Amino acid sequence: MIAAGAARPICLGRIRERTGRQRYFSMMAGVGFDAHVVANVGLSLKRALGKGAYVAESLRQLGAFRYPRYRVAVDGTMCEAASLIVANGRHYAGRYICAPAATLDAPTLHVCLFDRSGPLAVVQYMAALQTGRLARRPDYRIIPARRVAIAAPAGEPVQADGDIVAHLPVEIDVVPDGLRLVMPPDG
Repeated sequence: MIAAGAARPICLGRIRERTGRQRYFSMMAGVGFDAHVVANVGLSLKRALGKGAYVAESLRQLGAFRYPRYRVAVDGTMCEAASLIVANGRHYAGRYICAPAATLDAPTLHVCLFDRSGPLAVVQYMAALQTGRLARRPDYRIIPARRVAIAAPAGEPVQADGDIVAHLPVEIDVVPDGLRLVMPPDG
């Protein structure tokens, strides 16, 4: 692949905290339930169970998570959600698709808003994600954007590509041609 592939530019997502600290992500960033799972999964559990550690922590978080509402401005338009993912690419957690139209080479982020909260809603969203039906749910919205500001609740963790990288409030924007990657040849 390296010998035959050509380097292509991809866009990156950039997370900025009020302190001025910046972090970049290639696939997605999230706040809410998934960020709490990432924040609380233990290293020893990850070593023992691999990806299964995230399933175990998700089950624990169903009862432990407080289910706050998040205030977010998407290109200046205010909305609220139970959880949200800012997708730069279409995949989430490996092979699952949360933003079908998102591509790494388009200078657009896809803000995925989960409207319902609570343990039952989370289980329903997880099942829809695993069966490829998430984008068809009426309580799930995807809004294309270039700039996203997430203000509250302050101090909540922000995960990017599977690691906690910041805490609210943050601003997220797209960096066109942020990185060049060698890709398999087309065809």
